[in-house]
Order: sequence, then C-alpha cells, then structure tokens
Amino acid sequence: MKAQEIRDLNVEEIERKIKELKESLFKLKVKLSTKQVENTSQFKAAKKDIARLLTIAKEKKAAVKGGSAK
Repeated sequence: MKAQEIRDLNVEEIERKIKELKESLFKLKVKLSTKQVENTSQFKAAKKDIARLLTIAKEKKAAVKGGSAK
C-alpha cells in the first residue's frame, strides 16, 4: 500500500486496515509454524505496511490535535 493511498483514508479506516494487517500477520506466523508459507517476503511487506499505516495515523492525529488548539 502506497503512502498517498493511506493519506487519502481517514483515521478510522487506517485503524481498521492496521487491525486487518495485524490479523493477517498473525495468520502468516501460524502458517510459518506449520511450514505452510511459500513466500516469506510477505512478512516484511506486512510489517512495512503496518508501520506506514501507524506513522500516517499518528501524523493525522497530531494534525487534528494541533489544529484544534489554534
């Protein structure tokens, strides 16, 4: 998921995406433990997407918080 696509979402949608990605990462870990994972690069991609989502969510929350103080 690209950063611009994430910035187009609102905070609630971003948090929903984070939850979905964390669930899929958990499922990947379960598959890894049962040796059913074929493409291990999915872990790296999922972790990067989660980090990107968290970063942009934090930026948006800070902008809302800072914007209301003016």
